[in-house]
Amino acid sequence: MRKIFFVLLCLLIAKTTTAQIDNTLFRRKPLDSTGMLLNMDAVYNRPFLSVGKLPVALGGYVEANYQHLGTDGITEGHQFQMRRFTLFVASSISRKIKFLSEIEFEDGTKEINIEFAALDIEFHPLFNVRGGVIMNPIGAFNQNHDGPKWEFVDRPVSATQMLPATWSNVGFGIYGKQFQKDWVLAYEAYLTNGFNDKIIDNSEGKTFLPAAKENRERFEESFNGVPLVTAKGAIRHKRIAEVGLSYMGGVYNKFQDDGLELDKRRRVDVFAVDVNSTLPRLRTFINAEWAWVYVDVPATYTQQYASRQRGGFADIVQPLYTGNIFGFNKSVINAAFRFEYVDYNVGRFNETGDNISDHYYAIVPAISWRPSPQTVLRFNYRYSWKSDLLGNPLSKTAGIQVGFSSYF
Repeated sequence: MRKIFFVLLCLLIAKTTTAQIDNTLFRRKPLDSTGMLLNMDAVYNRPFLSVGKLPVALGGYVEANYQHLGTDGITEGHQFQMRRFTLFVASSISRKIKFLSEIEFEDGTKEINIEFAALDIEFHPLFNVRGGVIMNPIGAFNQNHDGPKWEFVDRPVSATQMLPATWSNVGFGIYGKQFQKDWVLAYEAYLTNGFNDKIIDNSEGKTFLPAAKENRERFEESFNGVPLVTAKGAIRHKRIAEVGLSYMGGVYNKFQDDGLELDKRRRVDVFAVDVNSTLPRLRTFINAEWAWVYVDVPATYTQQYASRQRGGFADIVQPLYTGNIFGFNKSVINAAFRFEYVDYNVGRFNETGDNISDHYYAIVPAISWRPSPQTVLRFNYRYSWKSDLLGNPLSKTAGIQVGFSSYF
């Protein structure tokens, strides 16, 4: 699997510039080669407001929702949540030098994160340099995560509970893009600070990559001095689909201290594939992502700490009506459906040979109304079921979620 994945990644790697929001999900419009956007363009694919001769442009988005969920008949009742308030600040320092930052406030001010703050220097469409706080391009969601682009209140579980969503680190890298008639090829590759041993030594009591986000020191120093490597290649045909292949890997443990060897170098490696397409006649938008995680877990850890994980999601969004609704001339009503799956522990028990059953499934039917392409009001019904390590009877969760998200 790893060798095949690397061969495919190498075949896709070519070279990028930056761009804006793909409205094919919201309304149909003619495409040309210069307008073909990729998930990796999402960092600049946002609305910004410039005022007069100010040297910076501002933007952002907001998310809030109501939900009533119950698990096995037990509920916390009615809940109102202010999920996110995010600010963008961008500046074109010169024609070929750009700066963009993204600061996110989650759950009020429970978490405040600098998710992106990087300087881009353009030398050639095939060769550009980026440095600063970079969002590691593993899969598609980690880069293209803005709430107003999605018909669902919750982010995909595979992207938040298996992969570390909005995972960013300090580092440097290159990116590039090449157009060829109806095709666009692109790549990006970065060296950054990375994971630490919290991915297997955490309060979850299992292999849990998102625990590494708790390490704030990664923005000033590497945990073990070994760079995390992240690379992505993508290809898109304007009438067919975009396909992306990505890899992220490095040493996660502290293997030495002041020259004293503590342990062997233990790696974490992640592979991901993402696909999105819009069917031409029905305008049905399909978006999917799948990832594989490999962790070198010490033999002293029990089997509840997985050495392999896998999971992903698939979204289908179908426009039902486009037209005037309550004076909003370009309104769109969408029907949407999401399927999610995560296997948190791939393998079998050494003692019995039985399957390790730490699985998660979810289905989310949804209706959304977009009074404008930059604002979405959404109604979701979430139904999920989860098995524990030993495969005991499934724990089931169900309920409704209603909310909005909008750029401003």
